[in-house]
Amino acid sequence: MSLLSSARSAIQLYARRSVLTVFILGFSGGLPLMLVFGVLSFWLREAGVSREQIGYFSWVVMAYAIKLFWSPLVDHCALPFLKKLGRRRSWLAASQLLIILAIVAMAGTDPQQQLHLMAAYAVVLAVASATQDIAIDAYRIESAPDKQQAALAASYLAGYRLAMIFSSAGTLWLAAWFGQHQPQYQLVAWQSTYLVMAACMGLALVNTLLSPEPEQQLPPQHQTTQASAFNRLKQWLNTAILGPFIDFFRRNGWNALLILSLIACYRITDVVMGVMANVFYVDMGFSKEEVASVSKVFGVIMTLLGAALGGLLINSFGILRILLLGAVLSALTNLLFSYLSTQGHQLNLLIAVISMDNLSAGIATSAFIAYLSSLVNLQYTATQYALFSSLMLLLPKFLGGFSGGWVEVLDYDRFFIMTAFMGLPAILLCFWLIKKTPQ
Repeated sequence: MSLLSSARSAIQLYARRSVLTVFILGFSGGLPLMLVFGVLSFWLREAGVSREQIGYFSWVVMAYAIKLFWSPLVDHCALPFLKKLGRRRSWLAASQLLIILAIVAMAGTDPQQQLHLMAAYAVVLAVASATQDIAIDAYRIESAPDKQQAALAASYLAGYRLAMIFSSAGTLWLAAWFGQHQPQYQLVAWQSTYLVMAACMGLALVNTLLSPEPEQQLPPQHQTTQASAFNRLKQWLNTAILGPFIDFFRRNGWNALLILSLIACYRITDVVMGVMANVFYVDMGFSKEEVASVSKVFGVIMTLLGAALGGLLINSFGILRILLLGAVLSALTNLLFSYLSTQGHQLNLLIAVISMDNLSAGIATSAFIAYLSSLVNLQYTATQYALFSSLMLLLPKFLGGFSGGWVEVLDYDRFFIMTAFMGLPAILLCFWLIKKTPQ
């Protein structure tokens, strides 16, 4: 096949409506994530909140880790008041509306005087965003056949990462602009910025209302029309709650425990370190503009390059080997942050460290998304994917809540070294799975 025809085929693939829709959904999924904690930690540190309190504050993100408990409801039921939209879009629309309201509420809060209220609104935002993620994952997987899933995953990741640029770098730039680029803390600048982000989520809601409902592979209980109410309830419980778990263990046997262990610890290294990242930048004297330019724009661009490179490597070497590569690189790049912490305010060094860290994160993320998607049975799309993504965050986010206290005791250099060693279990489990899995 010629280069021209290959390019034409790629354009046709990525111009499909389903791929473009998933790209926009990826954007709406990535937008709230930084607002619920990432950029919020920068705001809190500027407002004088302690590192230990900010670490505990990160526990609001645990909502993403426990979303499996309500994922069966999202998977099998349409919201009654939005039933005409269908199962997937009804949950998407409701969660996006709640996200908008939560961001507006946070914009009306002063963390210096109302930290507990800010935390409550952040929890609402996290729960709504996690619910949106459940519906987006199901929508993405159900929107196209298996042969197009790689394109949908790439489109989703691109939209997600671009949203992270916008909601992180964009937020920092807007806060600096609204604050007239003054170094001192200004509450109104942050509040105005969050209102802009709420307006952007309104565009995501419009996209959901205009998008088609995907064709769905319904589990068996949806095909039963004559059963009694009791039997229908029993079938729903068996299929929606127990079915996804029984199916996963039936298909994978004892390897299921190995797979779940890997999912549970794969992101410990980068998540625990990431909780303190923005706090670290503030303490090292980097301005909002510098962090926006380097960490949020340059870094996310390197993540996208890493994701593209990860896709190419997966095609050549398989998912498990690139999972291993991602785990190794994630641990090693944390050692670069340890070195950075000893060098003071050096912008060029920050650029180099961020570049390496995000390139490796892109490789690891693309492999991890592809791996999780390969584990899903389409009959239980939302529930099984929510189980995997919840396990992915549960332990890392729990440990991340203690990160502020660890920094207080260890200082940044030893803290980053500690997080690097936290990556060893994932590396060992990748080796074990490669040996156990037929090639």
